[in-house]
Amino acid sequence: MNLMKPFLCVLLVSGLTHAGRAETPNVLFLAVDDMNDWLGCLETTPRAITPNIDRLAARGINFTNAHTAGVFCAPSRAAIFSGQFASTTGCYRTATYFYDHPQIEPLQLSFAKGGYETFGAGKLFHHPAGAIDQRGWTEFFLRSQSQRESGWPLDSWSDETPFPDPFPNSIYNRGQEITGGLFLEWGAIPNGREEEMADTQRINWAVEKLQQKREKPFFLAVGIYAPHFPNYCPQKYFDMYDVDDIQHPPYKADDLDDLPPKIKKSKTARSRIHKKLEGLNAIEDAIHGYLACMSYADAMMGRVLDALEASPHADNTIVVLWSDHGYHHGEKGDWGKHTLWERTSNVPFLWAGPGVAEDVKTDLTVSLIDMYPTFLEMCELPQPHQQLEGESIAATLATPSSADDRSVYLPHMNPGEYAIINRDWRYIRYGEDGEELYDVQVDPNEWTNLASNPEHETLKSQMRALAPMTFAEPGTKLNLRKNLVIDGETFRWEVK
Repeated sequence: MNLMKPFLCVLLVSGLTHAGRAETPNVLFLAVDDMNDWLGCLETTPRAITPNIDRLAARGINFTNAHTAGVFCAPSRAAIFSGQFASTTGCYRTATYFYDHPQIEPLQLSFAKGGYETFGAGKLFHHPAGAIDQRGWTEFFLRSQSQRESGWPLDSWSDETPFPDPFPNSIYNRGQEITGGLFLEWGAIPNGREEEMADTQRINWAVEKLQQKREKPFFLAVGIYAPHFPNYCPQKYFDMYDVDDIQHPPYKADDLDDLPPKIKKSKTARSRIHKKLEGLNAIEDAIHGYLACMSYADAMMGRVLDALEASPHADNTIVVLWSDHGYHHGEKGDWGKHTLWERTSNVPFLWAGPGVAEDVKTDLTVSLIDMYPTFLEMCELPQPHQQLEGESIAATLATPSSADDRSVYLPHMNPGEYAIINRDWRYIRYGEDGEELYDVQVDPNEWTNLASNPEHETLKSQMRALAPMTFAEPGTKLNLRKNLVIDGETFRWEVK
């Protein structure tokens, strides 16, 4: 593989020059949050109305079997930007790899060292104060001066942003004690206040950046909070759907019965959310809110894609769109993420631009952690200090028909817990607490755990061998009040 990299780079650069483009491609890095695979271009049930993401898919490659690098926001984003899994960094539940491992060079720093201008906005890292890796950015957009002076929290829902009236709004919370904050809240805001939304402001900033001429190549990364809960968005996106026509995903009443005992107990407790929604006859309403916010997210992505198409950079910009993880809506009794099952791991993952084949849908197995090494190859960036743990998919992007499938690794929230995934099988191990095995071609809903079948002992052994031999201890627990030091418009973590 290493011997092939220079050759592949020559081919890519040669192709760009032949097409009249600059030799060094720009990168537009688009992130959405909690978005599962209910895209129009993935033909799922339910299915969101996503015309802008669909046209991006038609321009490039749509990976239908792409998987996250962490089972919720913080570890997924830490893995993407560090190029290393939680089993190496210890970021099983945290995002601050840059505290425990300051030698790690984040993705944007590699771009900066490669001669790029680097621009960032919105939810690229985790959203609390202190979670953004500040290194390597030419400019990072925040909506207010107060955010810069308080550790760069995103504050996507704050006093300046619109809320539904009444608030709380959803049937889940109506007339009841609110115990989950904004969790599972949904509701419409007035259409006329769309420009006041935090995500809209971030997108508009990115549009302005694309409209500007530049002497140097750029890495423009913008992440939006949608469709992360609370599912608030303008009324017009709710109006795109008839709640009476919304179908819920497939459920199985005894789905948890064949899980390892400890996992069954915890997931049975978790299923109380689904049972409550069933009791309120609110499942379709909750899905309605999520679908509406998927369509809002799609409209925001459309603004950026339109701006790119109209810009001087249209022909020389690699576009990648990704979601940090998927989301359960009652499948396996769960609402949310944090699992090693398909609903959490499978994510939208689309590429387009120079060096990328057009209008291809493929079920080749890939991981979000593959982005960092892929950019190193396609953009000829310097190798960072740390060893990257993904694989470059540059050759796959160029000629997907010639690529072989592979297995990818996904760590869970504790050392020794993980999944190994390919297009045929999903193997899950919970340390000493049990295991699961699914034949995903036969059983795409993962309803039948085959781990106890002696016929599969060899397969399980082979898949276990793909996991790390050792697992890092969990990273340092940092306390927002005690350890975050604000220094003017920047911040740092200190543990005394």
